[in-house]
Amino acid sequence: MRIFFKYCNPIIFIGLGLLLSCSKSNDDVDSRTPEVVEIIPSNLTLDVTIVGANEDNPLGDGSGVIKCVAKATDAIRYEFKFGNGDVVTNTTGTVEYTYTKRETNSYTVYVYAYSKTNDFASLSKKIEILVQRPAFDKLVFSDEFDIDGNPDETKWGYDIGTGSNGWGNGEKQYYTKRSENVKVDGGVLKITAKKEEYQGSKYTSARLLTQGKFDFTYGRVEVKAKLPKGEGTWPAIWMLGSNISTVGWPACGEIDIMEHWGHNHATVQSALHTPSSSGNTVNHGSQKIEDVSTAFHVYAVEWDNYEIVFSVNGNIHYTYKPANKNSDTWPFNASQFLILNVAMGGSWFSIDPDFDSSTMEVDYVRVYQN
Repeated sequence: MRIFFKYCNPIIFIGLGLLLSCSKSNDDVDSRTPEVVEIIPSNLTLDVTIVGANEDNPLGDGSGVIKCVAKATDAIRYEFKFGNGDVVTNTTGTVEYTYTKRETNSYTVYVYAYSKTNDFASLSKKIEILVQRPAFDKLVFSDEFDIDGNPDETKWGYDIGTGSNGWGNGEKQYYTKRSENVKVDGGVLKITAKKEEYQGSKYTSARLLTQGKFDFTYGRVEVKAKLPKGEGTWPAIWMLGSNISTVGWPACGEIDIMEHWGHNHATVQSALHTPSSSGNTVNHGSQKIEDVSTAFHVYAVEWDNYEIVFSVNGNIHYTYKPANKNSDTWPFNASQFLILNVAMGGSWFSIDPDFDSSTMEVDYVRVYQN
């Protein structure tokens, strides 16, 4: 390509500026007008590859990564637009980009190829891509309960007594750390609720927690457990914000991975308590499991800054993902600790008068992060 110019005269210098003074005759109107021949890039191509896409996974591997390759004759730079406001400019025509909006979304990817005269050609391609959170696959805490006797004191502490107003729920048990109520036996942790007179209460049980020993922000919790049986039993696998001593409840946030009521035996529930919905929270979900007291099941939660997902044996029954995350709806951006307990009774349900004792067995507790 050639660039043609027609020059004017004379040239007059004034101070530090440059004036180009031109004159023209009637019979040569354009002879002294500068002209530039535009260069428009040609043969533009755009190849967009979704990383991990194949016949079985046409939307990609969930990473949200695409690779773009653009080529054009006479192009000296390329501008990529990804359909979400992001723009990348380079001279190579090759770019790798990561989408971060979760789930499946459609976008139009544009490329503009510019020449040295700043003229351009453009091309676009529509894509559909899946974005998932990276797997929580790094084990950061576990108790396999392989050693008989007392639970590992480096991992577990205890709440003792009746708490305030039955731990705020009208519960009837007195929590202890006695072996009659909590022990590791035969490769499982056993938390036993018993009907007995003890310290002014008619029932005893145990509540273990990792407060002051282990907490974490974001991850996957798995607890393999078999639940107690009997009207009035209330086993739970749950978490509280580590800042509860300074901000109180529910500002600290509560994540109930599993809770079960003996009077509704075949149903397990998960719930969240926040300043916007505490007490009788609206943030909950459940599923039916008939053999909760005769078989072990894996109760799990996956928690990150985007959503909290609850499942049993990999079957999801509730996802919490408020559109507006603030201190009222989302106090879940700080560390939480783990709690395992079996309560007896509450403000809104009674205990079978013939109840004697029942045990929650826990095969393991595992926490993963990425």
